[in-house]
Amino acid sequence: MTNIAVSPRMDFSDVAPRVFKAVLSLDAAAREGLDPALLELVQIRASQINRCAYCIDYHTGDARRAGESEARIYQLSAWEESSLYTAEERAALALTEAITLLPHGVSDAVYDEAARHFDDKELAQLIALIFTVNVWNRMNVTTRKTPGTE
Repeated sequence: MTNIAVSPRMDFSDVAPRVFKAVLSLDAAAREGLDPALLELVQIRASQINRCAYCIDYHTGDARRAGESEARIYQLSAWEESSLYTAEERAALALTEAITLLPHGVSDAVYDEAARHFDDKELAQLIALIFTVNVWNRMNVTTRKTPGTE
């Protein structure tokens, strides 16, 4: 296996510090009131879809430190076929995929299932978390931020 060198294009936080700080603030606000384990699962799944190696590495590390099992992390890319996730987690992951893959839309079925598991405030926070992790993914993929860099 040959490793291909991927060079970062820029350090976004240095080049656009006000935007970076605004996204940090949005991220902190989006996390409020959400279960930490669910939060990491959602962020890992969106990062998998967006192919953001930096965010996958970052959030799997956070998930492990929070006590998440290796099996649940490994099976996340195939969560629909796994029995390891609760109904609430499955609803959140379905919503994550629908929002991340927005050209396909967010169906009433996906939205209604999430709304069955989360009250309006929690659902709003979950939606904010999903669009925030998508901002991070797009920033890091575009600038080629790689795992192991800070």
